[in-house]
Amino acid sequence: MELLDIRIIDIVDIVLVAFLLYYVYKLVKGTVAINIFIGIVIIYIIWKLTELLEMELFSKILGGFLGVGMFALIVVFQQEIRRFLLMLGSTNFKARRKFIKQFKLLSKENDLLTNIDAIVNACKNMGSSKTGALIVIERNNSLDFVKITGDEMNLELNQPIIESIFFKNSPLHDGAIIIEENTITATRVILPISDDRKIPSRFGLRHRAAAGITEKTDAVCLVVSEENGQISYLKDGDFVLFNNHEELTKLLEKDLT
Repeated sequence: MELLDIRIIDIVDIVLVAFLLYYVYKLVKGTVAINIFIGIVIIYIIWKLTELLEMELFSKILGGFLGVGMFALIVVFQQEIRRFLLMLGSTNFKARRKFIKQFKLLSKENDLLTNIDAIVNACKNMGSSKTGALIVIERNNSLDFVKITGDEMNLELNQPIIESIFFKNSPLHDGAIIIEENTITATRVILPISDDRKIPSRFGLRHRAAAGITEKTDAVCLVVSEENGQISYLKDGDFVLFNNHEELTKLLEKDLT
């Protein structure tokens, strides 16, 4: 029996396509876009099947739908496309290294560098005293484009430092802080404001700023309300309100590993 003629470049091609599909899945996982992504894959498989069975009319209809649908997909997946391009265009080597870590090639499953307990406990204390806070945690996309709006720092992450930064009489309390791995790299950062009308009117500029940066990048944010002490967790522009700090810790561990 004649062996299949498989070249090394064919294997590389398959691996690259697998990586691309996996990363696209990671981008849309947990969002409404995942259902659209799955639907597109199903339609594409059916289209190829109709071509194989020489069902010309049905094949042309599906092919035309997929061709025109590409423009609609750019609109639907604009946030995910923006994040992907930000990652590719980043000059930050650490951001690229984090991207590769998503495929578990450079790190173990539970490789967690950020002191999550310090962040959660600081938010808990600030919530009790109704001290407003805005914390941005970098993941894969570089946040250099917003860091330049604030003060550059190089502080080891710990609970007292977070609380002292957001103390109402501190000169650094206004704006957001940026956390990269286990380091506070910037304070007094100005974030882009979301114009999403679905955000409830009771949320102020801190929440809109957190929504804005999580819409444009894959960063996650924690907001402590100075009105009621409520802790909000934001990812992909979506809000989750927390009273249970153990659940918040588990969610952060999940999203930062």
